[in-house]
Amino acid sequence: MTAIQISLQEYLQRVHNFEANPDQWVFLGERAALIDIYASWCGPCQRLSPILDQLAEKYAGKIDIYKVDVDTDRAVPRAYKIKSVPTLIFAPLNADRQMMHGDMTMAQLSEAIENILLNQQ
Repeated sequence: MTAIQISLQEYLQRVHNFEANPDQWVFLGERAALIDIYASWCGPCQRLSPILDQLAEKYAGKIDIYKVDVDTDRAVPRAYKIKSVPTLIFAPLNADRQMMHGDMTMAQLSEAIENILLNQQ
């Protein structure tokens, strides 16, 4: 299992329809999710990609891990006023989203997943 590349339409259906709910976070997923807002030309994003794939395997069936390319789908970063990549959106089932910016290690991401996503269920 790897992180799943999603389009704007898939994001609006699986994560948050910010067009219908621009002022309120309404998470649409069946499982908590981690969304990587990245660019293919970004060095830290390239380093993060294999880590996210490993985490997708480790947490398969517990959380979903999605990827949104800022050069393909600009509406997602614009909706959240994201100015830098990588930006990670943590979307727990029963709480507001949290965002983290920059490069993270496997240990840091695992800890964030456990604390933000899995402890909220």
